[in-house]
Amino acid sequence: MPSQSAPTLDSVAARAGVSRATAGRVLSGYARVSENAREAVLKAAAELSYVPNQAARSLVTRRSGSVALVVVEPVERFFADSYFPLVLSGAQAQLAEREVQLVLVVLSTQRERERFERYARGGHVDGAIFVSVHGADPLPQHLREAGLPVVLSGRPYDEGSSVPFVSADNVAGARTAAAHLLERGCRRVVTVTGPMDMRVGQERLEGFRAELRAHRQRWNAALAAPGDFSVDGGRAATEALLERWPDLDGVFAANDLMAAGALQALAAAGRSVPGDVRVVGFDDAPLAAAATPPLTTVRQPVIAMGRELARMVLALVDGQESVPDVVAPTELVQRATT
Repeated sequence: MPSQSAPTLDSVAARAGVSRATAGRVLSGYARVSENAREAVLKAAAELSYVPNQAARSLVTRRSGSVALVVVEPVERFFADSYFPLVLSGAQAQLAEREVQLVLVVLSTQRERERFERYARGGHVDGAIFVSVHGADPLPQHLREAGLPVVLSGRPYDEGSSVPFVSADNVAGARTAAAHLLERGCRRVVTVTGPMDMRVGQERLEGFRAELRAHRQRWNAALAAPGDFSVDGGRAATEALLERWPDLDGVFAANDLMAAGALQALAAAGRSVPGDVRVVGFDDAPLAAAATPPLTTVRQPVIAMGRELARMVLALVDGQESVPDVVAPTELVQRATT
């Protein structure tokens, strides 16, 4: 008995009662297709056990069916900070709804950057989501100018950048943290900042300073010590602040990893939390609730922000000329450190 021939795009279109072009658009993930046509094509494809040939589909659509999530940090930083997996989780969930593959790229060296730029320009991804970009990094803009849809996690360092972004309201979140410490009775409030070559670090320091001024607290640059968003960086910065200000009684750390380092430094110095010193972090990372004591922090909706980044890049891939920037709200989560 002769074997049954494999179903084709034409047979799917005929069964669904649509044109071959419409069937191709549905199976290629295009958004601009009527819901009735989409349902008919997907039902026909399932009934016929049709599996699209990705290579052939790419030749027709000129799409790879994938989007890169690009983390501009050393590999060890990616695995140490839960912020990155949470962004990835949100982006992956959104892309999966469109059957688009997420390609994770971690750029640690100049050679890796050059290799990825060639890869992206070669049409191997349909768009890119950049996370943790430092300084006026030209790579996102270069790729955008080459025609690749690009979005940023975090406001771009260069205020003249035209690359769209998703960011938490870092200024408001930092103001909330500082206000909480002051309202809890702290008289000497200090901060461990994020990297100053990132807008997130600048904005959280800006919010902290603004709230001190609003409470008629004298600002002194020595009230801030630079960190790098790591536990070790937070510990070292807090040790420096303790040397400068033995009477400090409130610490705002610009992320939860640095807040964990601050707790270590305070414990080593014999300072109890929250008895002697109150501490607030930022992110509401999983470690915040598990810290000893559990950490008061400013929550940002990281998974939802990851989904929004993916939604934005897909809109650009689908041909939308521009997408508006998104600034997500934050909220204080009070636990045992205050």
